[in-house]
Amino acid sequence: MTKVNLKSLSRELDLSISTVSKALRGSYEISEDTKKKVIDLAQLKGYSPNPFAASLRNNRSHTIAVIVPELTNNFFIQAISGVESVSQEKDYHVQIYVTHDDMNLEKSILKNLQNGRVDGVIMSVACTTTDYAHFNEIIRSGVPIVFFDRICHEIETAKITTDDFVSGFNATEHLIQQGCKDIAYLSVSESLSIDRRRLQGYLEAINKYDVKSNPGRVIQCNTDESYNYQSISSLLQGKNKPDGIFASVEKLALTTYYVCRDLKIKIPQTLKVVSFSNLRTAPLLNPSLTTITQPSWEMGMKAASILFQHLDKKRAFFNNENIIIKSELIIRDSTSTKIY
Repeated sequence: MTKVNLKSLSRELDLSISTVSKALRGSYEISEDTKKKVIDLAQLKGYSPNPFAASLRNNRSHTIAVIVPELTNNFFIQAISGVESVSQEKDYHVQIYVTHDDMNLEKSILKNLQNGRVDGVIMSVACTTTDYAHFNEIIRSGVPIVFFDRICHEIETAKITTDDFVSGFNATEHLIQQGCKDIAYLSVSESLSIDRRRLQGYLEAINKYDVKSNPGRVIQCNTDESYNYQSISSLLQGKNKPDGIFASVEKLALTTYYVCRDLKIKIPQTLKVVSFSNLRTAPLLNPSLTTITQPSWEMGMKAASILFQHLDKKRAFFNNENIIIKSELIIRDSTSTKIY
């Protein structure tokens, strides 16, 4: 059986190969009648285009990479969904990479993506990342990067974030308005831009309301769950226990819940808790968790839209652009003043 290809279709239709190719791609240069003839014959003959060959001709892989620190956090799952919604419209594939908050793995992933495997990268930085040379290297290789949430200010490109400072202030202010006099902040990483901005918001609210504050109330946590459990446990068993906790990320809020359960500390009667979180089960926790919920899907969608705008223009370098999408404080029982 003779293989059906562009050449055989063009010969049977008495059209040039270029005309047939453009007709199959829906080009405005080709009349509707000609498009219909080409498409009808292609369907009749069972012709299927070779996407790999097309990619080689266009010097495009039609694939983008999304690099995230973890997939146990609902924020990143929802953000990836936002990226995919735009990618599907553009007929692009999405490859997901997870760094597990390991800077060396992050470097390795980006190095492997410099060979043309992807046309662009959307990423959130690992909390252990302190060196940024690998970001510049992949950009110089011609692969553009858009950062979202955990961004790198040192790299000139598009960055999608939420209003971390304002949200940090609002979360702390809410605890104060609920009667908290001694509030601890659980930091996930000093090197992360989101953590620094949330901490600044916390400190601003503490200063505005003249609430008790000392260096011991900023608890440095990390990626080690056992370490975090011990740190929070020590905090809540100390001589001067806080009556409020602001967790910078949801995993630290969940660890706080475990510690309170084990130490028989009642939330919110003894300790009130608020956290940045997109946890879908936050309303089902006991008690339900007050959260600063980020517009994760919208952030992913916006990051993808900006990346594709630049890919359409065949540009690897972005203008330094900071786009902020507001988060929402959702009040639930973990900060309630009700008597249970």
